[in-house]
Amino acid sequence: MTLPPVAVAITDAIVSVRGVSKTYAGGFQALKNVHLDIRRGEIFALLGPNGAGKTTLISVICGMVNASEGTVTADGHDTVRDYRAARAAIGLVPQELHTDSFETVWATVSFSRGLFGKAPNPAYIEKILKDLSLWDKKDSKILALSGGMKRRVLIAKALSHEPKILFLDEPSAGVDVELRHDMWRLVRELREAGTTIILTTHYIEEAEDMADRIGVIRKGELIVVEEKATLMRQLGQKQLALTLQQPLATVPAALAQWPLTLSTDGLTLTYSFDAQKDDTGIAELLAALGTEGIHFKDLRSSESSLEDIFVSLVHENKEVTA
Repeated sequence: MTLPPVAVAITDAIVSVRGVSKTYAGGFQALKNVHLDIRRGEIFALLGPNGAGKTTLISVICGMVNASEGTVTADGHDTVRDYRAARAAIGLVPQELHTDSFETVWATVSFSRGLFGKAPNPAYIEKILKDLSLWDKKDSKILALSGGMKRRVLIAKALSHEPKILFLDEPSAGVDVELRHDMWRLVRELREAGTTIILTTHYIEEAEDMADRIGVIRKGELIVVEEKATLMRQLGQKQLALTLQQPLATVPAALAQWPLTLSTDGLTLTYSFDAQKDDTGIAELLAALGTEGIHFKDLRSSESSLEDIFVSLVHENKEVTA
């Protein structure tokens, strides 16, 4: 399976990654020659299995890990040579829950704002806490909060200095449904206000719902970067399942031109096809079934989800170029 090359010169890019590789002590190569542009104001979802390099890539972009090779710019600032300016443009919500346990919610979020040299803005902090349903906890010490509430505090801290770029590294891991809804509502509002959102998630339905573009990383290599709709159109397939009136022992040789699979009980024939290319295949298949004396009593169609596409990309044996 071959996809179009990843664009390397997006003029409205707010994050640009050029030839980034990272090799840790001991020789493990976590990233391999990654090129990526993230557009200003988009929601970009970075998908990949555990250990694929997602967190390492985010850490390099945020300046917390030094790349072995390559360069990164954030909002026009080199993340190594101009670290402070680059980091000031970025808010990061990490996977791990690490907060100042003995501080109050209000104090730790306000302190985070001050770390980036921002003047106090109680009205803005209040808005963040209310948006994240933390207002009634503003005077509570963080050690007294539940895990879900601590996750909300991390998001509030990341937003405290009004970043142009927000990284959400597995933000839904272990959180309740209410927080998930609050968080995605806030993400949409931030995007509408011009904030660029980059998220990694194991909840692929969230990426399908939220993202403008999708990137897939596998074994440290970025194998696909594409518009979500284009990716699903290029790689998505549809299936037509036919429930037969009588079971078949095998698929007749006369139907070999169609990619058909037969269920173990012989009662369901499934036809997989590319909806963009298959103009006459279904009609011809149904006619051929009639010719062979095969009759069906029900049919239903389904379409590949982003999760199906992700699994096929990550696990396929063919070489995929990006």
